[in-house]
Amino acid sequence: MPDRLLVDAMCGKLTTYLRMCGYDAAYVLEGRVGSEGSTSESPPDDDIAAWAKRSGRTLLTRDVGLVERIDDAVVLTARDTIEQLGELHAAGYALALPESPTRCSACNGELRRVGSEESLPPETPNPAEEPCWRCRDCGQVFWKGSHWDDVAATLTSVTD
Repeated sequence: MPDRLLVDAMCGKLTTYLRMCGYDAAYVLEGRVGSEGSTSESPPDDDIAAWAKRSGRTLLTRDVGLVERIDDAVVLTARDTIEQLGELHAAGYALALPESPTRCSACNGELRRVGSEESLPPETPNPAEEPCWRCRDCGQVFWKGSHWDDVAATLTSVTD
């Protein structure tokens, strides 16, 4: 299965799960479409199709008309995020959390391990006691807390 995905606005909540599973998952409402930069509303279908082709990403969408414009696309029928995860699993996508997080769930940037000497926000665990990762793009800090466990349980419920 492809590791580089483009998630349409109709499937936006799916993006966080995919990033936590290690997929390079761009989201149409966060990224660049042509030269316009970030946008708050879904770009036109032609721009989405061009972006997917230009960036070599597999499009995930519920828009059947958009799928017809792109060779490498997966159409999802469910509206519910958990059901969408089930559809992806049935299509052969691996849905499990990696040993170490690799992608920022907020912006899709790559994560790097935080050193014990780095300054971190006060709510962050001590990296000498619990591994932490920082996004190279947005600077957000991550660790395997209760949210990690909740996502792991959701993915297990979908894949079992």
